[in-house]
Amino acid sequence: MQTHKDLDVYKLSVDFVAEIYDLTKNFPKEEIYALTSQMKRAAISIPLNIAEGAARNSKKEYVQFLYISLGSCSELETCVIIGEKLGYINDAEKLNDKITRLKQMLLGVIKYQKQRR
Repeated sequence: MQTHKDLDVYKLSVDFVAEIYDLTKNFPKEEIYALTSQMKRAAISIPLNIAEGAARNSKKEYVQFLYISLGSCSELETCVIIGEKLGYINDAEKLNDKITRLKQMLLGVIKYQKQRR
């Protein structure tokens, strides 16, 4: 039986959380309750909402949680832009490419779920 843990988007998002946690270790200490915290919360929200949605009893709820994950991707994307402008992130393009990939994958799962009967 397949679960959310078998989805490539879930696996990629979990790996990305670890990458964001590692990246934010180098942020200034004064950012610990601001940008650092926000980036971690947005990143971790992606796989958490995939998992929570998959545990729901309806396709409609699952899709709603996938949309929340998608929103968290956009939130994280904005944090990366801000982090780059503040000089905390050197390779924002690489991070944003991964976020774009996550968004595409989430949209694929959403489309699949909506077409399922």
